[in-house]
Amino acid sequence: MDASSIAAFVVSTNEVFRTMLSLSVTAGKPYSCCTVPKFENEVSGIIGMSGDVQGMVVLSFPTATACNVIRSFTGMDMDPSSPDFADAIGELVNMISGAAKAKFEGKNVSISCPSVVVGKGHKVQQPSDALCITIPFECAGGAFSVEVAMKVARAAAHPTQNTTAAKAA
Repeated sequence: MDASSIAAFVVSTNEVFRTMLSLSVTAGKPYSCCTVPKFENEVSGIIGMSGDVQGMVVLSFPTATACNVIRSFTGMDMDPSSPDFADAIGELVNMISGAAKAKFEGKNVSISCPSVVVGKGHKVQQPSDALCITIPFECAGGAFSVEVAMKVARAAAHPTQNTTAAKAA
């Protein structure tokens, strides 16, 4: 994962929070998920990536921050057990991931439908063969993180080998 990939998620998170929630965010220093203990959260929106870039994006909040963010997003309070709460978290991770993927120039990337996990003590296991970076954020609603685990697919990493193989076939 290069600096431009990380920057795509920082910029996209900032854009989504500013335009959709009227909240400004401040990104902290990104760090490897493998070397620093994980950010402890109770609410996580998860999206998979496939194509030239493979991996996942996790938007993760403490419950209080998630409630504040959802209030800014929807204009109303929602209980974390509500299906609408999970849908709103899923939509936020979808918008951030979609905006970031649009910044991956020259790469064909698809994102999955979001999944949302709500509950104390949950752990989202990142793929072991992907580089995982946590980007901490702060906003008026509280602290949260965007974890990105990704690797470049073999076909994207070695396009000349695949072109040669395709011609031979």
